Amino acid sequence: MAPVSSRQLQQLPTVVLPSRTATGPQPSLVALKAPEPQAGVRRTAPEPSSRRTKIWEMHNTLHCSIVGTCLSTGELRRLLIRLKVAGVQTASDHDVHMLGVMLADRPKAGARELQKALDRRHQLAVNRFAKTKTTDAIGALWEEALQSGDIPGAYWALLSHPAATDAIIKHAFGDVHMLSHLVGAANRADIRRLRELEAENGALAAKLERQQRQLRDGFTGRDQTIRRLNDLLAQNVGSRVQAHAPVSEDEATTLREAIAELNQRLELETARRKRLEERLAAAIEAGAEGERTRHQLERQCQALGQELAAVEARIGLLLPSREGPVADPAHLCGRSVLYVGGRAHQIPQCRAIVERYGGAFLHHDAGVEHNAALLPGLISRADIVLFPVDCVSHDAVAVVKRSCSQLGKRLMPLRTSSLACLLSALASIELGSEASEPH
Repeated sequence: MAPVSSRQLQQLPTVVLPSRTATGPQPSLVALKAPEPQAGVRRTAPEPSSRRTKIWEMHNTLHCSIVGTCLSTGELRRLLIRLKVAGVQTASDHDVHMLGVMLADRPKAGARELQKALDRRHQLAVNRFAKTKTTDAIGALWEEALQSGDIPGAYWALLSHPAATDAIIKHAFGDVHMLSHLVGAANRADIRRLRELEAENGALAAKLERQQRQLRDGFTGRDQTIRRLNDLLAQNVGSRVQAHAPVSEDEATTLREAIAELNQRLELETARRKRLEERLAAAIEAGAEGERTRHQLERQCQALGQELAAVEARIGLLLPSREGPVADPAHLCGRSVLYVGGRAHQIPQCRAIVERYGGAFLHHDAGVEHNAALLPGLISRADIVLFPVDCVSHDAVAVVKRSCSQLGKRLMPLRTSSLACLLSALASIELGSEASEPH
């Protein structure tokens, strides 16, 4: 859609609606029309239909209330920006509202987009009103919306309802009009009250700050006095005890209270120290766990790096060739490789890789379809046994480990069932290194 400026909106042809005259009939608030009327032609009302009324088919006296009630200023501004109306980014809220009202009567200039925005915004209310077929039912839903305060959606659903009459439209328009007056009056009172409350809040905050300062100074002076008196009391009691002078009952009571207070403070500090020690121990444990996790991730990264290096160095093994095994000076030389477990769809690729390395491939699915009793026999025929630790049963692993230990077979657990892991393992076999950790 080409950009539409506010000047262009004002220059668009205005569709003439029936005017109210003393002798003629009262104009309809909903003037149903043909899809694309020509400028200067009056809108005629065809036979009633079941389709909802479009906003440009409504009387232009309703557009202001629809735009102002059923769409927020932000939503309307975003719509105008999408329609590329010039200057709308810096326009005031009143100017944005005025542009929206002017737009509502022009389907070619963007009223269709305005209609879609209203339908999307109030889809629930439109669906609720669509279930009603009579004027009385529409009026009942409108009164319910007034009581619940859900005005915007109900207002748009009522005005666009195919069964809405002039009488109920005028009634809803009057309700919204009076609500705007009430809201304006309430807003003025609220603004005045808000300013009074802000001034009162500032005075109370200043008073509270002064009182807090006085209390803080008083508490500080009180604590200093108590500490000084306690020191004097301790010195007095200590000197009298050294002189074997009798202590009065009041002095003894004061001393017991001072000791009790000190014991209470000691208990509080002890509990606080215990909590801090527990938090410190938890933090140390969390740090140790994080360190263990870091080491584990580093090992995984190192293993992935080795797998990637093996894949990059021997990527030619995966390429189709009719020349037989690769001419690698360190290939498997006919050794048998037993692969236990793994994923069924990767087994042909694993077989191709082992055979390209010049080895014989044996496979057992770890008991999914193959009989578990066949494992010891396959292990006795194999030179090297591989199994991915992430895709093999525990029972099969136990049998593999026990049989390899008894028969002295080389066992190499793989970190995952990926082809890269298999390539890395085969690379280590070529180099003649024993694998103690999963590849």
